Amino acid sequence: MDLKKLQKEVLQNKINHGFPTDDINLEFCFTFAELGEAHTAWVKKQDDVGEELADVAIYLLGISEMLNIDLGKKIEAKIEKNKKRVYKPNKKGVLVKEDEL
Repeated sequence: MDLKKLQKEVLQNKINHGFPTDDINLEFCFTFAELGEAHTAWVKKQDDVGEELADVAIYLLGISEMLNIDLGKKIEAKIEKNKKRVYKPNKKGVLVKEDEL
C-alpha cells in the first residue's frame, strides 16, 4: 500500500466534491468525531468498527497531504523509534516510558 498515493487520492476526492481543504482545525475535529464513532461502534459491538477506523485513517491521510507530510515515512520512523523505547511500570503499575518515571 502506497500511503503517499492514497494521501493524494484523498485530497483530490475532497477537491472533486467541493470540500474545503484549507481548514486544518476542522479536519482534526472531523477526525476526532470519526474516532468517537469507531469507539461507539466497538462499545456497541457493531459490525462497522472497521469502516469507522477507515474513516479515521482517511482523515489522517487528508490532513497529512494538506500539510505536505509523508505519513508513511513518519509511521515507519515512529515504529522504529518505539521499538527502541524502554517501558517500565510506574508507582501505580502503569507502563510508561522509562524517561518519564
